[in-house]
Amino acid sequence: WDMRTRKVAKVLSTPMASTCVSFNQDGLQLFSGGLDNEILVWDIRQGDVQYSLQGHSDSITGISLSPDGSYLLSNSMDQSCRCWAVTPYHNGNRCLKVYTSGASHNYEKNLLRVSWSRDGKYCSSGSADRMVYIWESNSKNLVYRFPGHQGCVNEVVFHPHEDIVASCSNDKTIIIGELTDQDKISQA
Repeated sequence: WDMRTRKVAKVLSTPMASTCVSFNQDGLQLFSGGLDNEILVWDIRQGDVQYSLQGHSDSITGISLSPDGSYLLSNSMDQSCRCWAVTPYHNGNRCLKVYTSGASHNYEKNLLRVSWSRDGKYCSSGSADRMVYIWESNSKNLVYRFPGHQGCVNEVVFHPHEDIVASCSNDKTIIIGELTDQDKISQA
């Protein structure tokens, strides 16, 4: 939007409906995911797609850029979250990790969101099974799984300064909780 003229500044057209978007850190790229199972990486200045991230087999429901701007986390109705390398100099397959434990979708087909902790050490997702899932981003280990909601968990976010998460759900509640070592899932 151009606030001076109160008109649209630029329109980017996608082949299928889009469900999520995220800017990169300098605002020159835009990531979009949608019903076509792929993430498009747009050059904002040119208005065209630079490349696409393919690997999900169902609709993309959420995307989030890592705090350092190097990685993009995505959630899909294919029951997985993926970590993608989005640096311009990356060679090879951009899909670096697939998180398959947790983050399930069901008949409700909600748009489940993903997020990163402030230091990028953890990533999170809501789930249709009413649980909050948090993984250690490098190892892909599921480190926290919190119950409490009575409906689909749509989003989990990390506090910007403390080891606290908040989750929201179809059950019309927001739960705020602390991440402690005693709550971690044993990896034995």
